[in-house]
Amino acid sequence: MTRTELAEMLNVTTHTLKNWEKEKPELVRLINLGLQTDKQIEETRKLLEKLEEIEQRASSGKFQLK
Repeated sequence: MTRTELAEMLNVTTHTLKNWEKEKPELVRLINLGLQTDKQIEETRKLLEKLEEIEQRASSGKFQLK
């Protein structure tokens, strides 16, 4: 994600974000950790949906190994 995209997501200017990076690096680090966590949660949700689909097919007798 670019600095511009991150600034837009946070509803701040790129100048503000640059100042945060310089003056409040811990804040920027926490924001980045939060974004990484969101990404991991989304990936986990997708995997869970796939597992639920497999479970449904297995319980209905339509399960086939590929």
